[in-house]
Parts: sequence; C-alpha cells; structure tokens
Amino acid sequence: MSRRAGSAGTSTLAFVESPVQLLNVLEWAHTQGVSGTAPGAASGAGLTLVVLSPTDPMTRGQLRRMAELGREEGHEVRWEEARGGPAAPFQTIGGLAGMLRRAGRVVLGDPFSRYVQLLLTITRADELVVVDDGTATMEFVAQLARGERLVRWHRKGGRPGPRDLVFAPVSSAARKRLTPSGARRVEIFSSMPMEETPEGVTVVANTFAWTRSRFGPPRITKGADMVGTSLVETGVVDGDAYLEAVKLLSKTHGTTRYFAHRRESAEKLHRLAVETGLEVVRPDLPLELIARRGPIGRTILSFPSTVVHTLPLALAGTEVKVAVCDIDPAWLTENASPRAQGFLSGVTGTARDVTRLSAVAAV
Repeated sequence: MSRRAGSAGTSTLAFVESPVQLLNVLEWAHTQGVSGTAPGAASGAGLTLVVLSPTDPMTRGQLRRMAELGREEGHEVRWEEARGGPAAPFQTIGGLAGMLRRAGRVVLGDPFSRYVQLLLTITRADELVVVDDGTATMEFVAQLARGERLVRWHRKGGRPGPRDLVFAPVSSAARKRLTPSGARRVEIFSSMPMEETPEGVTVVANTFAWTRSRFGPPRITKGADMVGTSLVETGVVDGDAYLEAVKLLSKTHGTTRYFAHRRESAEKLHRLAVETGLEVVRPDLPLELIARRGPIGRTILSFPSTVVHTLPLALAGTEVKVAVCDIDPAWLTENASPRAQGFLSGVTGTARDVTRLSAVAAV
C-alpha cells in the first residue's frame, strides 16, 4: 500500500490536463484514503491538484467543473494557464519547480505529454503514480514494458519530426524516471486491461468506487444513447464514413442523443445533427459522471474508446448495457498509423461486460 499523502510532512502533487485525468486522480485518492489537507496539518502535506490548462474551451469548461469537485473533496486545486502565450510554459514550470522538488509523490495523467515529461525531469519524488488518460494508458504500459520510446498510438509508425528529435533527450529521461528502481516506486492506477506489466511496477485497479459513491444511481430511459469519438479529428477515421456509421447505428438501435467527445469539431457535430436528427449533447463533465447522474439510456452505443472499459464500472449495479461497434478497416484514412486497426480492435476485444457489434457497412 502506498504512503498516505495526508501524513505529516508528506505531500502529493498531481498534474492533470484533461477532465478524465482529474476524475481518475479523485478515484485514486478515494481508493488510497487520501483526504484533503486537514486544518493544522504540516505545511505542504496533502494532495495538490495542478491543472495544466489547455486552450480548448470545452475541455477548460469540464476541467473547471471537475476542479470544483476536487475542492469539495477537500483537495487544494491550483489552476495554471500553462498555454497562455509563448512565455507561459517557462512561467508555469518556474512556479512549480519548488513544489516539484519538495513533493514526496507525484501523480500524473499523461506520460506522453511533453509538458509532463519536462516536469518529470525536475521532480525528486521517490514515488510516481500514473492514472488513466483513457486507452492511451494501454499503449504506455506496453511501451514501458518493452523499453520503447513513448509515442502515442495514433502516431506510431510515422517518422519523428524535428520537434520530436529536439525533445528526444527529455522524453528519454522521463521514460527512465517512470522505470522503477531501488529508490523509486512506480504505480499504475487503471481500469484498462494490461497485457504486459513492466517489471517492478505496481498495478492498482480503478473500479470507479468514488463515482458510484458520489453519484446516482441514475434514472434509466427506454431509448439508447450514443457516445461520440474524436477519431475523425485525430486523422484516424474518415469523416464521411463515420457519419454514415452513426446514421445506421442510430436508426438500428433507436438512438435519440449523441454525447459529443470534447475534441469533436463544431462543424462535424452540426452536420451530424442535421443529417441524423440526433440531439447533440456537449457534456459539462466526463461521461462516467454524466451517466451515473442520469438520466441515461438503457443502452449506450460506442465506438472503440475509453468508455467501453469505464462505463460498465461506473454503472455497475444498474440495468444499463454498453454496446461497442467495431471500426471497419475501410473507414481508416490514408494517414492513419499502421498500428491503428490493431490497437482499436484490442480496445474492443479486451472490454468486459459489453455487447460487441459488428462494424456497420458505411458507404
């Protein structure tokens, strides 16, 4: 069992860049029994959540809502305009350097983030915890186990660009820091399936116990809801093929609402609403919390994504069923990574407590 962050003289610093990462830090704190800084506690004790704010308005909105939940749990939340101009990264890192050097434990949500990798080169913490950043955690664990350089799955197979080459020493140093040693412990807190576990790394299951205790149970409606994906925005799936697949799925299953991914473009969502008649909902919190609060459809349809692993956990004990539709290889773009199809199939194939749907014939 890890040290309690609330013990005197011990501090835990968590870095998050997305609402899901912040949610999973709260889940980790709940599982570990880490509470907020109590009155009279030693200076620096407790959990401090540092939000490295992105520029995307929807992500910022969800992060602000999640930050409030963090404060309600008693944790200190520090909001950093980490991308607010050319000088912002230097100001942010400079302002955090002292806290990083004092922290006994660092929790992070995205080991692929260049920002986080840079911060890892500063910390002296003897305990590092990686919480889920969605399905990317599966790829991170596999790469760490094989000693590979850290590359996001949808970019793997491409040649490193000039910025990758310049940043390579920092990325390499971060990977070494995330490798356990005699003086440093590494823990992965995850709801994702792990085919390979790096030697010396402790894996702790995220069961979404905090979410279930804090919200719900939800009111369940008779219809079906669909979860959106940003596979079009990341250049993996063709936009026209995706739209046709959504049309066919919604018609077949009687879908009425489409919960947009925070990275989906406004143009795509407008076209989807016009051509399918679905009500497009832009959630103000991660979908696990939205679904747990309700109302939610009796069936939730999704393409391969994080939610096919997390929603069954968050909705455990309810009658809601999660169904996942495979990605047809014909939907992939010419620029999709050679790794894409295999990775997406793995996301679907390893999901538990879901109904698997064959890829619809989008034409």
